[in-house]
Amino acid sequence: MKRIVSRENAHFRELRKLCQGGRERRKTGCIVLDGMHLIEAHVERFGLPQEIVVSESGLERDEIARFLAGVAVDSSVTALADALFGELAVVDTPSGIMAVATLPGCSASLKPDADTLVLDGVQDPGNLGSILRSAAAAGFRQVALSPDCAQAWSPKVLRAAMGGHFFLDIHEGCDLLAFLSGFRGESIVTALDAVDVLYTLDLAGPVAWVFGSEGQGVRPEVMEAAGRKIRIPMPGKAESLNVAAAAAICLFETVRQRSR
Repeated sequence: MKRIVSRENAHFRELRKLCQGGRERRKTGCIVLDGMHLIEAHVERFGLPQEIVVSESGLERDEIARFLAGVAVDSSVTALADALFGELAVVDTPSGIMAVATLPGCSASLKPDADTLVLDGVQDPGNLGSILRSAAAAGFRQVALSPDCAQAWSPKVLRAAMGGHFFLDIHEGCDLLAFLSGFRGESIVTALDAVDVLYTLDLAGPVAWVFGSEGQGVRPEVMEAAGRKIRIPMPGKAESLNVAAAAAICLFETVRQRSR
């Protein structure tokens, strides 16, 4: 185990770039996993990450100490002074442990006949992570994101998805119009003014659920490309639903119908 106490240390500066910059993560092909749950999810799916980074106080926590005791010798461990670890942390209360791992691969191209989650401009990392978590739980594997979505593999999105990423084929920077025009199934978008109600749909075949940005919703051209508009009935006083809540409702209605 190597210890770092100075922010001028070259390796610490590399770690800080990875945690704070999407460009650096894309260049290196690495992701940052913050917290014990995410690291354990990665270990279960892909094995040990290439590097474990732990704070000095984190070394004293039983859960982290037990994990480190079982880490194979081919996964390097770096201990940071608490102040330095705090500079890397993505939340106000640092977890005490994070890891650097290789970005998981996905299928080379989007499949036109597979259940798909289509996201148009979802920019809040918490919302995006929550939606990806719901998609993984609902058994939707393929995800298509427009170029203006939040970075799917950023530390904040990863943390919000709680390991859901590792069960998904995530395609970023997609041409959503081209995908929807060639989709061999039913593409569906939610809209407050839609006539059809969610619970009247037949979701037995391949479906592409389309959801839009928090402020503007789905762009008009993407709305037009989707084959069908539906609404989620809201008998209460709320004007609209958070995009992550709307996605979860629609995804699990698909699950409900197919489990009958």
